[in-house]
Amino acid sequence: MRPYRNEPKEIEMKVRNYRQVEPEKAAEAAGVTVRVVIGEEEGAPNFVMRVFDVEPGAVTPLHTHHWEHEVFVLAGCGRVYGGREEAVLGEGDTVFIPSMEEHRFVNDGDEPLRFICVVPLLKKE
Repeated sequence: MRPYRNEPKEIEMKVRNYRQVEPEKAAEAAGVTVRVVIGEEEGAPNFVMRVFDVEPGAVTPLHTHHWEHEVFVLAGCGRVYGGREEAVLGEGDTVFIPSMEEHRFVNDGDEPLRFICVVPLLKKE
């Protein structure tokens, strides 16, 4: 049984610093930027890796979707709301958010909250 949904293509390993990707303002979230560092354009057939920066005082919208998130906090501190729980976040913390769980991230610290977020690649049909 194959561990991936898609057949592998002829792709080569790619290495670059995340800072080489221009940050984009996140829709509906003032003070939040996102960099898609690995995705379909880089040849990734199954997942998208994004780096988020949440400025002090900024909040991502409370939302749900049909896919899970895996998050790794790189820098800063803040909080994550998921379901009916709230957890404090800091450098080195990991977060799993299951599909359809209402969630948001809050930066209540003094420096940017930076985290990696990995989600499935959703094919446009």
